[in-house]
Amino acid sequence: MINKRLFLQTAGACALFAALAPASAQGLTPIKFQLDWRFEGPAALFLQPVAKGYFKDAKLDVSIDAGTGSGAAVQRVATGTYDMGFADLAALMEFHANNPDAPNKPVAVMMVYNNTPAAVMALKKSGIKSPADLNGKKLGAPVFDAGRRAFPIFQKANGISAANWVSMDPPLRETMLARGDVDAITGFSFTSLLNLEARGVKLDDVVTMPYADHGVKLYGNVIIASPKLVKENPAAIKAFLSAFTKGAKEVMANPDASIEYVKQRDGIINTDLEKRRLRMAIDAVVASPDARAEGFGQVNPGRLSLMASQVSDAFNTKTRVKADEVWNGNFLPAKAELNVLPPAKK
Repeated sequence: MINKRLFLQTAGACALFAALAPASAQGLTPIKFQLDWRFEGPAALFLQPVAKGYFKDAKLDVSIDAGTGSGAAVQRVATGTYDMGFADLAALMEFHANNPDAPNKPVAVMMVYNNTPAAVMALKKSGIKSPADLNGKKLGAPVFDAGRRAFPIFQKANGISAANWVSMDPPLRETMLARGDVDAITGFSFTSLLNLEARGVKLDDVVTMPYADHGVKLYGNVIIASPKLVKENPAAIKAFLSAFTKGAKEVMANPDASIEYVKQRDGIINTDLEKRRLRMAIDAVVASPDARAEGFGQVNPGRLSLMASQVSDAFNTKTRVKADEVWNGNFLPAKAELNVLPPAKK
């Protein structure tokens, strides 16, 4: 009886130790992942595979933190604070071109937002109906906004001669448009449109001009990895992308259900609002016509090179962006595994 009790106590202690043991002791590789923004609808693409154990099944212990912008995400991966992250490809290109001698430049390893979510939005009552109507108008956005940074590309593609910019903090952008303090704003469509609605603006009263629909075929957000991880543990990147792809397929098949995993990380989100935001993001940039043509996760070399040239000019970078230095597709799952996009809507 004593031996049996001792065995049970020892077994219980071992189980407790295993539960409390660090990930490395359990054979899991720790991966710190930095999002580009807050825990909103699109974050479900990353939070669901964590919650459902897909990363752990791939022998990874993935922790995901909310972000404060793509530029910050790139910086944090570059400094080694994070192993991987999610950021706008233009921000990554800018970092490479402005820091040519930096020893730790992150690289993009998977395309997620095949089109930039950047758009120009105006109220119909302003009389703005098309890009040409933006000539000489007052546009508002934070200085680091992806749409504002890339506006010279939109401007050139649509023959806009001049625009006057007003800077503000992100929470004031949609408020200033609703009040009439600015004529139009730039921002991610699925963020700004819902923010405008929250400020009492009906979506039918908004003119939306997505960059992708007006001659600007910039890529959007990508998964990035640190050069240290690329060099020392490429298998971990492959495992991460495979587990992410599995989760992303489920999220796109049933986006509403996946918002529960976002709610678990930020209990005060508006669930219905974030369901709409996620569906808008999937339709506009993840499962877009361009994504279907090129394949989920992948890039078109010619389009990538054109974007590198456009970003070099629009961002006035110190050196020219080299497309082959910002992208590394060697870690992507097989094409059959990447066949995750939902059926096209009719």
